Amino acid sequence: MGIIEVGVAVLVVVVILAVIFEYRIRQPDVMVLYESNGKISLRSGPFYPRHFSLAIKRTTCPIQLSVEATAAGNLGVNVNLVGSVAPDMEYIQMLVRVGGWNSDAITRAAEETSIRLEGLVKEYAEQAEIRVLSSAGLVGYLNERAAQFKEGFGVEVISLAVHSMEPADAEIADALRQQEQARLFEQTERLNNQARVSAAKSKYQADEEIAEMEHVLELKKASLKKALLEQENALAQERLEDELTRSRLRLAFEKEELEILKNNPELLVLTPQAARLAEASQGLKNARTVISLSPQDLAGSELLNLFQNMMNKALEAKKNG
Repeated sequence: MGIIEVGVAVLVVVVILAVIFEYRIRQPDVMVLYESNGKISLRSGPFYPRHFSLAIKRTTCPIQLSVEATAAGNLGVNVNLVGSVAPDMEYIQMLVRVGGWNSDAITRAAEETSIRLEGLVKEYAEQAEIRVLSSAGLVGYLNERAAQFKEGFGVEVISLAVHSMEPADAEIADALRQQEQARLFEQTERLNNQARVSAAKSKYQADEEIAEMEHVLELKKASLKKALLEQENALAQERLEDELTRSRLRLAFEKEELEILKNNPELLVLTPQAARLAEASQGLKNARTVISLSPQDLAGSELLNLFQNMMNKALEAKKNG
């Protein structure tokens, strides 16, 4: 092997070692920055040169603040605030400007963010009286200004929470607690009164509905009773009309029968009254037969006259014979 070949082999080994020494594999939770023409950009490949790049983890950075603010009336307020921030991919240039070309740039940016948060907390406290300050109000106030952290520090606020917010003076804190307790008692009493009023209204409405339903039921009963009475009256009227019709038919039949007997007196012997006289005369030859005829049997005065005329004619015929 010649000197040239040995030199080439050594050069290849040196290049390989340099590549191994210089290049690193990008981890999934790491963003790799590089500068080109004064502009900072992200590397997207799986490998990057470590001396020409800046690797920054994308993990969140915690924030914890204890702020001594002053509310309206120069009353002190102690606020404990916790949260977390993370790099914002759209404002990498600002992140490097604030945190520097360093792997802990996000930590430095978080410190700057904490200073800005402290100023916002004091600004919020100065705008209101101490009795109206609240954790929810402070968090809302800070979230409304979250865009300032992206544009100013290159970080995104992931979470914010007020751990505590209390007056610095213990007596004021106790007075506020008493006021809140009194407000809660008053609110509870008001709610109880409203509940009683609602219950009374519900009972009144229920009683009114029940009375109305009972009234409607009574009207329906009266209507049904009236309808039943009308039906009974109609049936009674119908029965009366049927009875009158039968009576008229019976009277017409009897008149027709009397007319026949009047025109044919000899048919009187066929009547039930004549049959009763005949039976009585056969049973007692020498005795007088007394027959009691009811008005129904006589069927009117004309039948009695005809019957008497027939009997007189019969007696006269017997005497003459």
